[in-house]
Amino acid sequence: MTVLKTRILIHSRYQVGQLYSVAEASKNETGGGEGIEVLKNEPYEKDGEKGQYTHKIYHLKSKVPAFVRMIAPEGSLVFHEKAWNAYPYCRTIVTNEYMKDDFFIKIETWHKPDLGTLENDYKADEDPALFQSVKTKRGPLGPNWKKELANSPDCPQMCAYKLVTIKFKWWGLQSKVENFIQKQEKRIFTNFHRQLFCWIDKWIDLTMEDIRRMEDETQKELETARRQEGSI
Repeated sequence: MTVLKTRILIHSRYQVGQLYSVAEASKNETGGGEGIEVLKNEPYEKDGEKGQYTHKIYHLKSKVPAFVRMIAPEGSLVFHEKAWNAYPYCRTIVTNEYMKDDFFIKIETWHKPDLGTLENDYKADEDPALFQSVKTKRGPLGPNWKKELANSPDCPQMCAYKLVTIKFKWWGLQSKVENFIQKQEKRIFTNFHRQLFCWIDKWIDLTMEDIRRMEDETQKELETARRQEGSI
């Protein structure tokens, strides 16, 4: 079992931007019989905690490493993601019915009003160092962006602290797969928040009601796209 820790800088109205970006990214990963299937997306309340509960199924045969595909039985590369988003705290559990108790990924996130560190993978059209928002004038984020933000009285600050716990109990593959998942999770977190920042003009004016309506529409689009063979 391994644990990955990372911190990611984000900004005000992050929850709206996060949910918008999740919906958009889901569309880009779905089609041809694979991708994301949304089973539930509904409010929840438990033990004084309130938030939004989602249950998704990830059909990911082409997304896993070749060495796993070679030995994985048919139907074993389907993963269930259950998430409890009680912002600013979020908890996500990923499981696999074939491996049962021998596999899980748990992602816990606290969103805090401070500055963190970020290692960037580069993609020019999603580079916060080049992007400037038309609506908010935020960006580009230069080499001293943390100091500039810290000294700016009108620029909100927040950091998502993520704790990722991974278990993959499969003789001969445990360390290799856990290390692979660690690298992938960090890549996903980094790329996702680059997109979120560079998409700010698309979501900054949206309300939570707009987001919930968009999620309903996205759920239908994902199901249609996933069933279309050969669309990816």
